Amino acid sequence: MGKNDLGIALIGAGRAGMIHAENFAHRVEGARIVAVVDVVEENAKKSAALLDCEKFYTDYTNILNDPSVQAVMVVSPTNLHKQIVIDCANAGKHIFCEKPMAMNTTECDEMIEACRKNRVKLQIGFMRRHDENFCRAKELVESGTIGELVLIRSNTRGPSKPRPWMYDIKKSNGILAEINSHDIDSIRWFAGSEIKRLFAVAGNYRNPEVAAEYPDYYDNVVMNGVFENGIQFSIDGAAYVEYGYDSKMELVGTKGVLHIGRNEGAFLRYATAETGICEPFIQSWMTLFKDAYLAEDNSFASCVRRDMQPKVTGADGRMAVRIVEAGNESISSGGIVEL
Repeated sequence: MGKNDLGIALIGAGRAGMIHAENFAHRVEGARIVAVVDVVEENAKKSAALLDCEKFYTDYTNILNDPSVQAVMVVSPTNLHKQIVIDCANAGKHIFCEKPMAMNTTECDEMIEACRKNRVKLQIGFMRRHDENFCRAKELVESGTIGELVLIRSNTRGPSKPRPWMYDIKKSNGILAEINSHDIDSIRWFAGSEIKRLFAVAGNYRNPEVAAEYPDYYDNVVMNGVFENGIQFSIDGAAYVEYGYDSKMELVGTKGVLHIGRNEGAFLRYATAETGICEPFIQSWMTLFKDAYLAEDNSFASCVRRDMQPKVTGADGRMAVRIVEAGNESISSGGIVEL
């Protein structure tokens, strides 16, 4: 890497954080990781070594006055995003912030204003807008291949048991935020409109042991509604399905239909008398969207270097948070929510 490369600090060395960091360390031209921050010192030290980076900290404020850091990747828990982004913006650092953008729209507004005031880029981590198949589908829709768009149906279902903090809706905003934020952003992108009305139902089907302590927790949700331009939508999300990582989208038009996504973990199928026909299922979002993560990281570095508008802005992140708020309001009230 050259001395004039974009210097990036990673804030949050978890699974998603390390995907981005590995890309910037080894695969994104004109960028490099210059510091790693994680509240667990051992994680910060280990991750820095893996990234061939000398600087590691447990407190992100250590990078604010570091001239070698021109940009940051914020991949910390959602409830920490607002303060980190505002502090980094005030320090003149360009910002990539993973989804969900923040806990509520008020926080989003404060983050957007801080970035605007300090003239720094703010990109939100909705990598599906950078996925080759989603981009091709967007082109087909806009070219009229399936006629006028009528209905968008999208689902994301994760295999893993939720981490303990996720059971508290006040901390996680539920799986509508943690899992379905990508679906929400994607359907807005395809519809080219904002949601007018929605209705959501949810329940705890797979984690009954936490129901007494967290009565509001849900691990399965369905949200339906209509956009201002009349396009209908349906989203479903689930946590702890165990069978694999399941992400798909269907776009129905007046003259055809488009399907995006795959479940096959490998191009392999076998059959035995005992099992019948078997084929591996996708086990992780890290596998399915590996190329999309690299594309969005390349895009962020390019936006900073060329002074361009990010493909996914703070306004997009804010709208996803607003829809999560409305969905959770509908779940709680049992009624239709007008946006």
